[in-house]
Amino acid sequence: MGEEYVLEAIGLTKSFEGSKGRIEVLKGLDLAVQRGEVLSIVGASGVGKSTLLQILGSLDKPDSGSMKINGRAVDTLTQVALNELRNRFIGFVFQFHFLLPEFNALENVMMPSLIGGKPWGESKDRAELLLGRVGLEDRMLHKPGELSGGEQQRVAVARALANEPEVVLADEPTGNLDDVSSGELYEIVAELAARESKTFVVVTHKREFSPFADRVLVLEGGKLHPIDQ
Repeated sequence: MGEEYVLEAIGLTKSFEGSKGRIEVLKGLDLAVQRGEVLSIVGASGVGKSTLLQILGSLDKPDSGSMKINGRAVDTLTQVALNELRNRFIGFVFQFHFLLPEFNALENVMMPSLIGGKPWGESKDRAELLLGRVGLEDRMLHKPGELSGGEQQRVAVARALANEPEVVLADEPTGNLDDVSSGELYEIVAELAARESKTFVVVTHKREFSPFADRVLVLEGGKLHPIDQ
């Protein structure tokens, strides 16, 4: 595995204590994500897709195995260094948009940049650019409650790109959307990946995203398999 990989997982294991004993979710899982790749990971509910994504994003730790983010071994970093790497390098999109209801779309997208210490004007320009790219140039001043579910998720995608991360990890981003809104969001993700030169890893139980991805893997039995298997 070389420098072209932005995320590298080797031999990941993860288990949880259930009512009937220990449940093994990940069983020696390996994954290498190339820079600029759009990767879709599909699997049934409960197989560990969200767990895997949280480990890839360093929000959780595996029981064993190793993780590298942009070539840096996660387990060698201090918590402060890991937080800085995550905040600079990775953007997150979740099934629930988690927008701040008291702020409008523009302010929600600006928030990560402002928290990161960027000037107001620079943050605003970046947010306006991103909202335009997700087709919300006419909805920037609307609050989340005034937006449809699909529009709210577009704002969440724009927010994930606010700090120009190298990688965007998306956890069931269309889980609460209808088929039309899902299709629109898939197209936006694929276009943004190309236009922004970003890496996207999307975990979902829906295979409708597959045509928009460069590669599709199935999470089954605690490991990842090519789609044709």
